[in-house]
Amino acid sequence: MRSLDITFPQPRVVQVASNDVAEPGEGELLCEARVSLLSTGTETFCLAGEFDDGTFWQEWVTFPFSPGYSMTSVVVAVGPGVTRYAAGDRVASQTPHAQRFTVPVTQAVPVPDDITDDQAAWISLACTTQLGVRRAELQLGETVGVIGLGLLGQLVVQYLSIAGAGRTVCIDPSAERLGLAGVSGGSDLICADAGAAKAEIAELTGGRMLDVVFDVTGHHSVLAPASSLLRPRGRLILLGDSPSPSRQSLGPRIVADSISILGVHGSNAPEQATLSDPWTLEAMTELFFHFLRKGRMNVDSLVSHRFTPDQAPEVYAILQQDRSAYLGTLFDWTDIAT
Repeated sequence: MRSLDITFPQPRVVQVASNDVAEPGEGELLCEARVSLLSTGTETFCLAGEFDDGTFWQEWVTFPFSPGYSMTSVVVAVGPGVTRYAAGDRVASQTPHAQRFTVPVTQAVPVPDDITDDQAAWISLACTTQLGVRRAELQLGETVGVIGLGLLGQLVVQYLSIAGAGRTVCIDPSAERLGLAGVSGGSDLICADAGAAKAEIAELTGGRMLDVVFDVTGHHSVLAPASSLLRPRGRLILLGDSPSPSRQSLGPRIVADSISILGVHGSNAPEQATLSDPWTLEAMTELFFHFLRKGRMNVDSLVSHRFTPDQAPEVYAILQQDRSAYLGTLFDWTDIAT
């Protein structure tokens, strides 16, 4: 069996190539893609291939590289020992952009009938942002800032509304993204970058500043100004991982104000549920689906573009130049010839 796959054979080069797909082995599923979500920030960083030594990026991205990690697919066949799934079942997985692929059954999550393909394709980002909100240990009524209203930032705003933030201050230079965040629970919208937001936040809070700030940008220049938006003993949540941390600076009052800096990465979800941490990928996905069906979260309004996989080189070329107009960007695999 063959598969049409999106690959980065080397930095700044995108190919759509046909490759062989093996039959499913013990405990594996053979799946056929329906929709995959393009993580615009992460995948353009991967394509650029410019990372500091010792970073997770350098460990993860080796060329040729297969981008993508949020997929809805349908099971075509199951390997020996698989009893939970059968051909025709829909699953979500953290799988690269590919027409056909095998995935361990432990890394697939069932998609209920009342969840659409498009919605299920958000699972990876929905789980990463859940981890971030949990890591913040939000207290009821706290005032929270979210810097960067791309895919992750929009989901953080929605989760904060559910989690009981008293006030959510959204900070982004894009008026369009701010508008979406306002509909999703953002109470105060600041159309500026982090460095220019301090005076307005001081006015909004009567000089108290923010209890928690989420830096969701992944840009090295944001850490220092983000820290200046916090009250003493505030928490700074780094939900965007900079590929060049050597260029980050802490800001002038991290120690003096006893600021806590908390990192979050999607790979840190537990593989097995425990009494101290039951929130596995599957458990977080089920909660995300629950919020969708109850209308407490909405990802449909975040979809801005839809492409066929053969358009991938053109899409990534645009994103490398300016991704500000692209929010939820989907590859639709359903019309590919067999």
